[in-house]
Amino acid sequence: MDQIDWLHYPPLPALRAFEATVRLGGFSAAGRSLNVTHAAVSQQVRALEAYLGFALVNRDGRKLAVTPEGAQLASALNEGFGTIQTTISALMAGGEDRPVTITVTPTFATNWLMPRLGQFWSNHAEVPISLRPDAKVLDLRRERIDLGIRFGSGNWPGVEAEYLTSARYVVVGAPRIVGATGSVDRSVMAGLPWVLEPDWPEQRNWIDCCLGLNPADLNITEFASEELALSAARQGYGLHITSAALIEEDLKSGALRVVFDSDEDNPGYYIVTPPGSIRRPARLFIRWLRDSV
Repeated sequence: MDQIDWLHYPPLPALRAFEATVRLGGFSAAGRSLNVTHAAVSQQVRALEAYLGFALVNRDGRKLAVTPEGAQLASALNEGFGTIQTTISALMAGGEDRPVTITVTPTFATNWLMPRLGQFWSNHAEVPISLRPDAKVLDLRRERIDLGIRFGSGNWPGVEAEYLTSARYVVVGAPRIVGATGSVDRSVMAGLPWVLEPDWPEQRNWIDCCLGLNPADLNITEFASEELALSAARQGYGLHITSAALIEEDLKSGALRVVFDSDEDNPGYYIVTPPGSIRRPARLFIRWLRDSV
């Protein structure tokens, strides 16, 4: 990296105010975050625009729209400030000694990670692990989280994403309703009960586009979480759509049978880390994750 020309560098308070404004969606929220007034934040952003010679945001009453140049600068500032914060947090937290903190969905933690975690500790008993099961996407930097395992397409701002394993959808059912082989055609599936989640529209879209069935015509019972819906499917209460990665143990034990399988790699499960250096214990865990697939 070339030497930074601090004499011709924009004022850091103005850069900080602008980054917070874009990230939080307005001057007032940025002011609360920085413990200053919204007028002070607005003044800093205007000063930065004057320094650079072009607009960063367009103001229309209370609405704030970021210009293309502003979006590009905000992204760079967020990444740069975030890397600094991550490094400082790691140094202040004692570096290698604190547990490896991992954010993961509760269902993935229960059905994929926990059955394998003993393998990691058999080789790295000295590495403490702290799991943060949460269906919400957490801010890795703000929550001081080493890594996460996220479900989706792998495109998330502010993190590095590495493909871990497929989360392709399959339709599963207990042998008591689908038989020992699980060989059930679409017409039979249309007449069987289903157990799904209420807040997962992708499941219903997938039923429509991939199975050719109208979700409105199906007998669907909703359960509050993926874990509860999977448990209901194991009891034979209905067919269920889930990720193939989450039912490996169920298929081995015979608790569930695959009724329909897709061949898509995405959505998938991805390892996500904040930009910047990764602590050695976290690197060990990430290497183990790769080898466990």
